[in-house]
Amino acid sequence: MSLMSGTTARTESDLPIESVYTAASLDGFDPADKLGQPGSYPFTRGVYPSMYTGRPWTMRQYAGFGTAKESNERYRQLVEAGTGGLSVAFDLPTQMGYDSDAPLASGEVGKVGVAIDSIDDMRILFDGLPLDKVSTSMTINAPASTLLLMYELVAAEQGAPADKLTGTIQNDVLKEYIARGTYIYPPKESLRLISDIFAYCSNNIPRWNTISISGYHMAEAGATPAQEVAFTLANAKEYVRAAQAAGLDVDTFAPRLSFFFVARTTLLEEVAKFRAARRIWARIMKEEFGAKNPKSQMLRFHTQTAGVQLTAQQPEVNLIRVSLQGLGAVLGGTQSLHTNSFDEAIALPTQKAARLALRTQQVIAYETDVCKTVDPFAGSYVVESLTNELEEQILQLIQAVEDKGGAVSAIEQGFQKQEIERSAYDQQLATDSGERIVVGLNKFTIPEEEPYEPLRVDPAIEAEQCARLERLRADRDNDAVERALDAVRQAAQGSTNVLIPMKEALAAHATGGEVSNALRDVWGMYNPPDAF
Repeated sequence: MSLMSGTTARTESDLPIESVYTAASLDGFDPADKLGQPGSYPFTRGVYPSMYTGRPWTMRQYAGFGTAKESNERYRQLVEAGTGGLSVAFDLPTQMGYDSDAPLASGEVGKVGVAIDSIDDMRILFDGLPLDKVSTSMTINAPASTLLLMYELVAAEQGAPADKLTGTIQNDVLKEYIARGTYIYPPKESLRLISDIFAYCSNNIPRWNTISISGYHMAEAGATPAQEVAFTLANAKEYVRAAQAAGLDVDTFAPRLSFFFVARTTLLEEVAKFRAARRIWARIMKEEFGAKNPKSQMLRFHTQTAGVQLTAQQPEVNLIRVSLQGLGAVLGGTQSLHTNSFDEAIALPTQKAARLALRTQQVIAYETDVCKTVDPFAGSYVVESLTNELEEQILQLIQAVEDKGGAVSAIEQGFQKQEIERSAYDQQLATDSGERIVVGLNKFTIPEEEPYEPLRVDPAIEAEQCARLERLRADRDNDAVERALDAVRQAAQGSTNVLIPMKEALAAHATGGEVSNALRDVWGMYNPPDAF
């Protein structure tokens, strides 16, 4: 149904929203079945009994630009400002498995994140940061295994044992085929690599979250809240099936699954969305996959405020948007949170803007009373009603994916992409017509914007990275590197866990692009259909 249909007020998921809710709105609602207690199945009220009354969520700041040295300086500033976890943004060549001197990398080095070509860059990136004490999230998908192994190698050099490392790799390739595009290998081979990561981390880095199954990027592409959760959980089911097919017991890997969602300005629906997502996932894991460990049934998630809702017009207004979005994530029970900087619609965040974004979280945590009680909206007529209605719509969408053969088959048929594009089109029509008000963009505008000086990345960074790669290849034992890369190819052809030879290759100073190319040699590259 179109976002513009009818005259009744409607949510972002096109559900009717009433002006007044009463007890009758919850007729037939069974709190014992739907709610439970915080920290208990079905986890509607939160995954931990005390939630933020014990300690606040992990406050992450997504950062990374230019060279590893520049990003390291920003990380140190964030840690000094009180951030509890780092979140690394990689540049586009790194995300696509290319070195900075690859022809396809030209013009993109260091632009949307940090360029990491080898273990040497990773060493510089985390210089002076104790990896056994800091939690690190890496927004990396197709080459997630490569970056994780570099991180493990650098941690070992610091004396940090692998069983002490905590953090997350996004590692969610299926959403790349749906909404984002930074895939490398075909879906089947991508799932093989993800299963190998699950097994490797279970044996070697047990506290690491091996995947962050992401709805955020689908939301940024135009997905409604219901679509965001439904397609994310459908992808998650595909990952669980792939791991089980590889012989892994569900309770061995499922406790390390995590999720990544957006927080929009529509606060009530977002709170309901998070509560519905927890309830649905708990039942999927228990009833469909037979998970017995309560940790396998928990939907633990990171949230990022909605970058797509930021405006370049009157950018300071984004501070208010981000505050509301962050509050919604907290009221919805997130485990960690990144708040966007107000200037991100213009360019990379300045240091002051990044600090203000972190201060937003700290004000919510320490100056409001929302951390003094668990699940403040429990029993709210409107939130419980919206939670139930969203749950129903999400389950219908998950079933639609299942009817098409599961997430991979539905991706190959273009189903999720078409649904999201249809929603994005409706949203744009509503904005263009003025039905959807965006302050500063189509209402409450000003005739002339004040000048703003954004952060810019020095284009000389690309030449610097290429020179570093030239020195690396001149100084290393290239015969040893080639032998190690051959071992990667052999593992990819067989059933051996590919991360084991990949780690040896990276330790021998193979580059990230060379390791990805070794896998490309065997698995090929995914070429999407021209149109669906």
